[in-house]
Amino acid sequence: MESVVRPAVRIICVDADGRVLLLNWRDPIDGHRLWEPPGGGIDPGETPLEAARRELTEETGLDPDAIDPHFVVVDRDTIWKGRRMVGPEQFFAAAYPGSAPPIGRDGLLPYEKAELQGHAWVHPSDFPALSDSLEPPSLGEILRSSSRFGTW
Repeated sequence: MESVVRPAVRIICVDADGRVLLLNWRDPIDGHRLWEPPGGGIDPGETPLEAARRELTEETGLDPDAIDPHFVVVDRDTIWKGRRMVGPEQFFAAAYPGSAPPIGRDGLLPYEKAELQGHAWVHPSDFPALSDSLEPPSLGEILRSSSRFGTW
């Protein structure tokens, strides 16, 4: 299997109830599904923060100005579209007032609209009950070990 090092970012969006926004994606190659925070690749010439703001806007429609410019580096290793995606990703935090802010899909490309199966605001204690795998699998531990993401 081809391994790809892809510079990427993720945004840990937290609502007023301490829940984290997760997106549920279906891999068009093998059909497996996974839950992960919003995010994606860093385009050439883009800083990680710029990529985080763009990805958050495209995938959720949430206010990108809520993103804290500091990040935590997380090593990723996941299979997606027949390729093994490896390497460090910057995880940013964004806090939103209110409970489960509404999400928009207007910024998604057509193939992304087909692959995105849904979203949920999930408390970290409920991660083990998710219907599909969580990426990264250590997300709960990442949240617990970094003060950037709140306290659970």
